Amino acid sequence: MEPETSWIHDWNEAGPVLPRIRRKVELNDETLRDGLQCPSVRDPALEDKLRLLHLMDELGIVTADVGLPGAGPRAVDSVDALVGEIVAAKLRIRPNCAARTHKNDIAPVLRLSQRHGVPIEAYLFLGSSPIRQYVEGWDLDRLLEISGNAIALAAGEGLPVAFVTEDTTRSDPATLRPLYLNAIEKGARRICLCDTVGHACPAGVSNLVRFVHGVIAESGEAIALDWHGHSDRGLSLTNALAAIEEGVNRIHGTALGVGERVGNTPMDQLLVNLRLFGVIDNDLSALRDYVELAERALGAPRPYNYPMFGSDAFRTATGVHAAAIIKAREKGDDWLADRVYSSVPAGWLGRTQDIEIGPMSGASNVKYWLKQHGEDDGPTTVDAVFRAAKGSDHVLSVEEITDVVRRTGSGA
Repeated sequence: MEPETSWIHDWNEAGPVLPRIRRKVELNDETLRDGLQCPSVRDPALEDKLRLLHLMDELGIVTADVGLPGAGPRAVDSVDALVGEIVAAKLRIRPNCAARTHKNDIAPVLRLSQRHGVPIEAYLFLGSSPIRQYVEGWDLDRLLEISGNAIALAAGEGLPVAFVTEDTTRSDPATLRPLYLNAIEKGARRICLCDTVGHACPAGVSNLVRFVHGVIAESGEAIALDWHGHSDRGLSLTNALAAIEEGVNRIHGTALGVGERVGNTPMDQLLVNLRLFGVIDNDLSALRDYVELAERALGAPRPYNYPMFGSDAFRTATGVHAAAIIKAREKGDDWLADRVYSSVPAGWLGRTQDIEIGPMSGASNVKYWLKQHGEDDGPTTVDAVFRAAKGSDHVLSVEEITDVVRRTGSGA
């Protein structure tokens, strides 16, 4: 049965927001660099990093930050292996590396690029906000000198360069404009706007991106624009969508949103939302593997209510909700059953709508569960399980339900 578009009225279509967001955008995965800056995760084993890289490629993620080789020998070895895998396996994903605006960080990126015969985009970062300048004892002339010399060095050696202003969302126009114009003049072909401490709200994102578009236009060069957001105010995903609306070319994110402090834009949530918005048509069948591997490899457990991939994302024990899903399934329509009480189709992610039994359940929950699990679903058993659920303070486990079924069947 073909889905009826009239079944869902979409207020997202009622104004200018959705049409504006329907545009091409690239995704950059920061899991293996910024994600590892989370103080509660571990640096994954190399085999897990390689598998994550393959899953990123399968998901259609265009670029990946494969590390900060200036951090030391372990980081160099990891980047070496990851770039080597991209070449050997002929992956579509392209590598980039973070680096301070210093020759000691640029040198290993250049060596690895030459070793593997592929361009590694160098994301050269430098703090730009007044508060950071005050702490570091910098002024604008010093920022221009540091960033200009580093960009000229990297670009002169043939590396593609992105200039990253840390704490962009708290930086003033009088600093950003000359920094960007100088970076472009020295050879940067990409600018990355960073909400380093998660300060921005969507209006701030829009204001900043529009300003930077004006600076780029002033330069007369074809410069790409990135957005790199953090989640300190819980706005990273919303801000990423706002950046796309304003014409940013590339959005950064990490698996499960891991990263410095409370983390970054969650790549998994970003992918699902961009597909729902129609911005991408990527096959998301590998997304569950990506999330589960990241959780295990990083030691970053998902909360039960994590969107799309938490244990409760497609799980209900509420009678009204369950009854609607059951009725949809009885119509023989998987599309309908997957959406009647869900804005995200579980089937996209290799999951199903799960109906369980608890104190908020109706008899339909009980009857459906028993039938699905091959148990007796006669009136006596249904009534016994229903009464057990109503007397409980939690959703019943499989063991608790089967124990009631067993006792009912034995007459105990």
